[in-house]
Amino acid sequence: MQNSKIYTLVSIPVFGLLHFFTALNVLLLLLLTSLKLKKTVRLIINFWAKSVFIIIGKNLRINGAENVDKGKKYIVVANHASLFDIPAIMTAFPEISWFGRERLLKIPLFGKILKMIDYVPMKEVTIRNTKEMLENLAEKAEGKTIGIFPEGTRTVTGQINSFHRGFIYLLRSSKHDILPVTLNGFYSLKPKVLSYINFNAKIDITVHKALSNKELIQKTDKEIIELVKSVIETDYRL
Repeated sequence: MQNSKIYTLVSIPVFGLLHFFTALNVLLLLLLTSLKLKKTVRLIINFWAKSVFIIIGKNLRINGAENVDKGKKYIVVANHASLFDIPAIMTAFPEISWFGRERLLKIPLFGKILKMIDYVPMKEVTIRNTKEMLENLAEKAEGKTIGIFPEGTRTVTGQINSFHRGFIYLLRSSKHDILPVTLNGFYSLKPKVLSYINFNAKIDITVHKALSNKELIQKTDKEIIELVKSVIETDYRL
């Protein structure tokens, strides 16, 4: 109880600094985006991601880096527990592009930044547009490592939520292997249900061995989800 009061007090200026720092970076990104300086945009975003953990005083340890073949592109699939998950993944994978709903590209200004970092959009799936959507994903995913949180939203219990099928469309439309990633300690650090940062939380990332595309696409959607989720859960802690 005493710790929560202290963390609440300390979190106020820390969040203030994070918001201010993020706002400055967004303004700079908008300027760079208007100038179409794509590489510089990526550098600024990576700088922001790493700086987030410096500001909150956390050393982000990455385990299993040897499981990444630098010459390959992957679909990075990770659990989602905290608002710090995105900068964590971007710190571990500086060249990552994100996968998500097409509608995000329509958000003024934000959509332009997403395009500059090679955001991979997915249309709403219908019986009529599935083939077109898969072909579009194959084209957009070419030559990129792509990140996705298949739970769709942060867990509010600490337990990993059910996975949505979006990443499976991406898997079946590309030749990318899946790289399961476990984010540990992020629920303890700052879950969706708490307003303060737990500065005592220990955080780290585990990069598991890649799961072969050729082997996965022989399985059903349900089998793929169960396999990927079970790998992520093997090293998971709150």
